[in-house]
Amino acid sequence: MESVNLLALRSHNTARVLDLLRTAGADGISRLEIAERTGLTPQAVSKITARLRTDGLATEAGHRASTGGKPRTVLRLIPEAGHAIGVHLDRDGLRAVLVDLTGAVLEERRASADLGAAAVVEAVADEVAALVDAGLGGHAGPSAGGPDPAAAGASATAHRTAGTPSTADLPPPPPPAPAAPRASAPSLLGVGVALPGPLDHTHGVLHRVTRFPEWEGFPLRDALADRLGVPVVVDKDTNAAALGLAVGGESGSFAYLHVGTGLGAGLVIGGAVHRGARTGAGEFGHQVVQLDGPPCGCGDRGCVEALCLAAVARGDLAEAARVLGVGAGNLVALLDVDLVLLGGRTVAAEPRMFLRGVAAVLDEQALRAGEEPVPVRIATGGVAEGAAQLVLGPVFGRTDG
Repeated sequence: MESVNLLALRSHNTARVLDLLRTAGADGISRLEIAERTGLTPQAVSKITARLRTDGLATEAGHRASTGGKPRTVLRLIPEAGHAIGVHLDRDGLRAVLVDLTGAVLEERRASADLGAAAVVEAVADEVAALVDAGLGGHAGPSAGGPDPAAAGASATAHRTAGTPSTADLPPPPPPAPAAPRASAPSLLGVGVALPGPLDHTHGVLHRVTRFPEWEGFPLRDALADRLGVPVVVDKDTNAAALGLAVGGESGSFAYLHVGTGLGAGLVIGGAVHRGARTGAGEFGHQVVQLDGPPCGCGDRGCVEALCLAAVARGDLAEAARVLGVGAGNLVALLDVDLVLLGGRTVAAEPRMFLRGVAAVLDEQALRAGEEPVPVRIATGGVAEGAAQLVLGPVFGRTDG
């Protein structure tokens, strides 16, 4: 086996072990249990956990009685050994959170934002710097003509020597563009940014966001990575939220429907986020349900988004919920998902109304087909938290992160 494959295997196995430590929580997990669940040899598990302990990512969490012999040593993840920032950019503002390795929110910031390209880059950079300062004791530096890269490297080395854990064995997020950092902290793994689609998740390039044609072709990921000096991952808000829900325990196949300043869907199929061949899956709001209906910002007519948001604007939430239910019914019929989850600020303002309205449409659809209705629930967790999982996902072996 070539050395590059050995390194990839080590990262994969390390991620599997880290994920077991994460899901075990404060109670921890023994090396023997890790070996049993991963299929790795006890020797391999010992080497991986020893490296994680040396790097400050894991520690002993006491002992557990065994069926024979001496008690088993239990290990747990050290949540503060790594951090990520998640940013939710909506059409009229942003919310940013700093989370630890478990996804727990440590700091939160909100700000109004102009969705013009240059203004958004600056707004995100300011909020990231503020979160680093507040939560990690980092620093904010100038965006141009900043610290000498060699000096910055020496500073980071000094921080690690002083006792901040190394993350050398974590599967790395995509590397940042070379630039003087705006905000830095040794344990910051990167920044995930979620915003309305459509966009190219693979390359971090935006397409024509509804009502903001100037975004088309803008390389947001690279612009932010260059500005921040840390790895950046960009995805649609609905995909990020769906990923956060999947990491948080929602299993199987489900659709997350988001109603805010726009309307979209995040799809999880078989436990993984489904983005499609061109990363454009989930443009749920632009399915036409009324031929020759009112115009939509996408250029078509009679879209679910146009009809639903128009009903919201005139205060007819029952009609908005019914339209959302019709769109959800089409999605259920097409993909046969196990669950529909509702979220977004509009849903959060009247959750019972939307829950009843969508469920009523799905119940009627199931009755006609002679099937059990697909359950509908209000989603827990936010888009910004899901955006942070875009960075943390690969650390724990989630290839859809």
